[in-house]
Amino acid sequence: MSRRVSVRAMFRSAAVVGTMFVIPAPGWGADYPSRPLRYIVPFAPGGPTDVAARVIGQKMSEGWSQPVVVDNRPGAGGNIGMALAAKAPPDGYTVLFTSTSVVVNPTLFEKPGFDIFKDLIPVTRANTTPNVIVVHPSMPVKTVAELVALVKANPGKYSYASPGTGTTGHLTCEMLRAATGIDLQHVPFNGAAPATTSLVGNQTPIGCLGLPPAQPQIKSGALRGLAVSSAQRWGATPELPTMVESGYAGFVNDLMTGVFVPAGTPAAIVNRLNAEIARIVMLQDVRDRLGPLGFEPVANSPAAFAQQVRDEVRMYSKVIRDAKIKAD
Repeated sequence: MSRRVSVRAMFRSAAVVGTMFVIPAPGWGADYPSRPLRYIVPFAPGGPTDVAARVIGQKMSEGWSQPVVVDNRPGAGGNIGMALAAKAPPDGYTVLFTSTSVVVNPTLFEKPGFDIFKDLIPVTRANTTPNVIVVHPSMPVKTVAELVALVKANPGKYSYASPGTGTTGHLTCEMLRAATGIDLQHVPFNGAAPATTSLVGNQTPIGCLGLPPAQPQIKSGALRGLAVSSAQRWGATPELPTMVESGYAGFVNDLMTGVFVPAGTPAAIVNRLNAEIARIVMLQDVRDRLGPLGFEPVANSPAAFAQQVRDEVRMYSKVIRDAKIKAD
């Protein structure tokens, strides 16, 4: 009989976030944009959020005939850039392109520097990609069930790598531990690259990574993928089952690129940004650039994205509190 780790159950059991997003009524913005836009990316250049922001920013610049400048502001797990964006003028010329950190950090950090429900307006989800559970190919397992059996037969022996404390890789492996009761020691790294290096070198035999850094290693045989955390099998790795297929109903999470603007930004501008990004992510050349990296370009309405944000804050806050995770 499969063990259940229902995300819906997590939502019900977690404290309900009472404050709702408020999108102001339209009042102006007919001439928007009339000057350059700034995309704040709260991470270093070259990462998945940065890549998505630059691809979308290039197309937005072409479509609107205005420059789009990507402003990388890394630090404190993304909090520096996210707080900067939250405090920017609410005029639509500062746009935050961020990751799942925006829904994790309000619980992970005692003082993240921004209130996601008061300081930011959700515009749209721009892309998504699953997390993947991987092992070194020397491990005698090919499924999650076999991994669980092996670890249970050898308590205290195995460790797992993640890109860092509070990353979705870390939280995915903590969800796995909670669902199965296995004893795994967490080895956090400072990013996906060193975590992947440790996995490929078999210094840490088990790991949870986002698909973009894991996919090339899986394809080359340097790592073995066991399952993805998406609701359905992923187009870039159709051979990998989902965690749901592996016997863990409701085990679904992912990495996102989310777009936000400062609270107080007029609804007309929010809606214009939303419509333009929705147009861009459906362009075939954008999908051709992001798809092979493991991303699925997506878009939804501000209201739908706001609901996703609320749901994910609830889910991850429960995972963090149950596992007693604290920011470094």
